[in-house]
Amino acid sequence: MSEALRKLLKEGNAPQHNTAITPHVGVLTLHFQLYGCEDLKAKRKVFTPLRAIWGKEPDLAVAETADLEALDCATWTIAALGTSSQQITQRLDQVEKAIQEKVDAAILDIHREIL
Repeated sequence: MSEALRKLLKEGNAPQHNTAITPHVGVLTLHFQLYGCEDLKAKRKVFTPLRAIWGKEPDLAVAETADLEALDCATWTIAALGTSSQQITQRLDQVEKAIQEKVDAAILDIHREIL
């Protein structure tokens, strides 16, 4: 045993290994066009699957972020947390494809950002 290690053990200060894990965040913003929504209740019903399915995923956060009172459009943002930008990109690809299949609204614009 080295003298430096003996000294640390004697003092009660065992060497510590602090490994910092830096999470990566991906943000996917979708702008939807809606047709035939007569009130906000009908609009919210269109996006029920979005919140019900992906809002319960532990690595995702889902929120309507703009056009809250508009009946003909909606903007939703999905934030994903992961250990690498590649993992987040794959996850957002998966979510985007599933949203296109399950939400009955046309997607006008998609914006992605990896932080």
